[in-house]
Amino acid sequence: MNDQVVIVTGGGRGIGQAICRRFAEAGAQVVAAARSEDQLDRTKQIIEQDGGRCATIAVDVSSTDRLQYLISSTERRFGRIDVLINNAGVSACGPVKDLTTVDFETMMRVNVAAVFYACKFVWPIMQRQGSGVIINISSMATEDSCPGLGTYAASKAWVTTFTRGLADEGRELGIRAFAIGPGAVWTDMLRENSPTFPEQDALDPMHIADVAYALCQPAMTYAAGQTFYVRK
Repeated sequence: MNDQVVIVTGGGRGIGQAICRRFAEAGAQVVAAARSEDQLDRTKQIIEQDGGRCATIAVDVSSTDRLQYLISSTERRFGRIDVLINNAGVSACGPVKDLTTVDFETMMRVNVAAVFYACKFVWPIMQRQGSGVIINISSMATEDSCPGLGTYAASKAWVTTFTRGLADEGRELGIRAFAIGPGAVWTDMLRENSPTFPEQDALDPMHIADVAYALCQPAMTYAAGQTFYVRK
């Protein structure tokens, strides 16, 4: 991954931060994006302490304009974009009757629309390069949901289906698309939504980062379009 440019949304904490660290360790120029500048500063500090390179851009992915800025400013600064990882996501848990309009619309903007627009904006860049990898973070919930997670799981099921379509479009252009469907991962999101979930039953965020890194290797070229589920 030497000198490849990798954008990671939701890069301020949890899975996103682990992905940033993993790619930086491999020599990539990481661009971490998230809403919280404090969290981004922490990601940058961790990476640079280990000798890696990390640029940060404060972005609310629910804003189409800010997403477009993330992509265009990255290309202007580094001249290319080799990998886009759509990791940012939100989850509102609870019975359908209790979910608010804001809950639903936020999940659709972050989990669905942001993935679409980020891919749309990066696509012409990767097409001009004749290469690129897109990794979209889905969820094990699409295959094994539980009461209260149905709406979240549906938003992630869209990600899985969209990724297959991206891979079909990109195959002749040198653009590969994959999805990763994590099970329970020991992150702030899990602890907020499931305070009693036992840590020993959850994956470490670095487990997901390792899968993301593996998908960018040439050996995975002909696996494009698949969703790789990861669980304990």
